[in-house]
Amino acid sequence: MTVPDSRSSDPLATLRSYAALAPWNLRDLAGMAGAILDASGIYPLNAAARARPTERTIRFYVAQGLVIKPEGRGTAATYNYRHLLQVLGIKLRQMEGATLDKVAAEFQGLTGDVIERRVAGALGSALPPPDRLAVPPRDGAPRGRVGRALQFRAAEESAAGDAPRFRGCRRLAVAPGVELLVDDAHPVARRDPAGVVEAVRNALSRLVEPPAAGQS
Repeated sequence: MTVPDSRSSDPLATLRSYAALAPWNLRDLAGMAGAILDASGIYPLNAAARARPTERTIRFYVAQGLVIKPEGRGTAATYNYRHLLQVLGIKLRQMEGATLDKVAAEFQGLTGDVIERRVAGALGSALPPPDRLAVPPRDGAPRGRVGRALQFRAAEESAAGDAPRFRGCRRLAVAPGVELLVDDAHPVARRDPAGVVEAVRNALSRLVEPPAAGQS
């Protein structure tokens, strides 16, 4: 039986705890955002959202005005907590099937508080505090001060070797405001996720659409 971690009971408070690790360079921002998205357990159906955010991806977001410009330029550029929120917000909306054009329209004029609440709500209680974040030892993993702050979980993962990690369940984004939790042990978990989501969407449409004239 798994005992819930009280530090993760409030997604908003947990998300805000990451602000203490800022500022980041571009590499650390990309590594942090990717690890947070991995921890969410959300299975994105949009192909563009399946990839972890890279340095190149974030530069593109900045160039398109989706993410505010960093402080400084070139290798000296630094990113803060709001940059992290914007990157997470973009990727989470893509996971729900939104295009970048739609994301840009939605985010226009939104305050940092609104984006923060949206991100916290989407990540939910699965978001771990910084010292429990699983950061894979990849080329893009954070280094330096941020890397040291996250080394507790990284060392724990390394000690586990190649042992498989139990995910428990996967989260499938069905529609804005609707997610499907599928236990890994359930037969549905072995089916094509896109097919499962399509079946649920069809069922939802019958529930929310008004009956045709003459039908009760």
